[in-house]
Amino acid sequence: MGVKRIGILTGGGDVPGLNSVIKTVVYRGSEIGCEVIGIRRGWEGLTHVNLQDPASRTRYILPLNRENTRTIDRTGGTWLHSSRTSPSKMKKLPPVLEGQEFPTVESTKKGVTTKAFDVTRAVKKNIETLNLDYVIAIGGDDTLSYAAELDRQGVNVIAVPKTMDNDVRNTEYCIGFSTAVTRAMDAIERQRTTVGSHERIGVFRVFGRDAGYTALYTALVTSVRCCIPEYKVDLKHLIELLITDKKNNPSNYSLVILSEGAEWEGYTVKEYGDPDAFGHRKKMSVAEDLSSEIKASTGEETIVSDLTYELRSGSPDFIDRLVATTFAGMAVDAIEEDKHGLMTAIDSGCFSMAPIPDPKLGPRRVDVATMYNTERYRPTYDHKLGLPIFLIRA
Repeated sequence: MGVKRIGILTGGGDVPGLNSVIKTVVYRGSEIGCEVIGIRRGWEGLTHVNLQDPASRTRYILPLNRENTRTIDRTGGTWLHSSRTSPSKMKKLPPVLEGQEFPTVESTKKGVTTKAFDVTRAVKKNIETLNLDYVIAIGGDDTLSYAAELDRQGVNVIAVPKTMDNDVRNTEYCIGFSTAVTRAMDAIERQRTTVGSHERIGVFRVFGRDAGYTALYTALVTSVRCCIPEYKVDLKHLIELLITDKKNNPSNYSLVILSEGAEWEGYTVKEYGDPDAFGHRKKMSVAEDLSSEIKASTGEETIVSDLTYELRSGSPDFIDRLVATTFAGMAVDAIEEDKHGLMTAIDSGCFSMAPIPDPKLGPRRVDVATMYNTERYRPTYDHKLGLPIFLIRA
């Protein structure tokens, strides 16, 4: 194999473990004669960069080597920084592309039609100018949806899935999930003392816009009730369960975990702010709304705790370091074998390579029938024999 130049980027929200991927790609790549170029700020690095301008080039392009990546795996976040940029859906052309003609696409969501530019031509030109033979894209389903499109258009792409929601298709595990659940578990166990001391109902909100894996698995390991986006609960029944839990608890308190996208019958989570490049608006706190409902119907006091950003901060745990490092090695192995259009994955508990998911299918969701008890609003604990370690199949 001749010398290959690999571009690597991280897109979307940060999670612990990203830097382990970056470092391992650099180290493994150097062993087989590859140069690794860091593309900073996700896909923005390939849409906004002006490669003729030294300042712009410095802002977005960072050559990586064993020296400047030696210690980055000791911390969380992403050393390359990130953004929520979709080159195929840009509302406004960046300054470097102003005055140029690009195809436009229209999309309609909730009755509102918007127009955006598809600047893939410019992205491909920058990849060509940088002499990149491959791009490794690390991200969730939004970031990887564009990775799949770029590969279809002739760019060699290898994808690495990361998201604490663990909702990327074709894999049973995404980098960041274990650390998120571990952090949520620790926070809830600590806060039991405060909730119990004041004899209240503790309401915890975690990430999970479309899929409830983070809430569900945290509930599984803490023996707490939970609400997930895949199933609209009955509000009256939920409150009755929480009041009963409180009365039956010698310390006179109860707890519930809510995904940010969880809803009950007759209620829709409110959103605010402008949509990002992938059409997502920020969600108001369903935990605060549930707190108000509990107070209004029972008079009981609550303690609301938003754990969202807390779960993605700091260094990765053992599982995320292990998976991140392994995924990175697999990505470079695939490049050495001249493969592309693939994503590192776990299938039936084993490391594997899978096709980059079709973005039209959307995120992978909790199978309510087998994983969620719709009467008790708890995870199911039975019939796990033969399942892979993460209790789901790709």
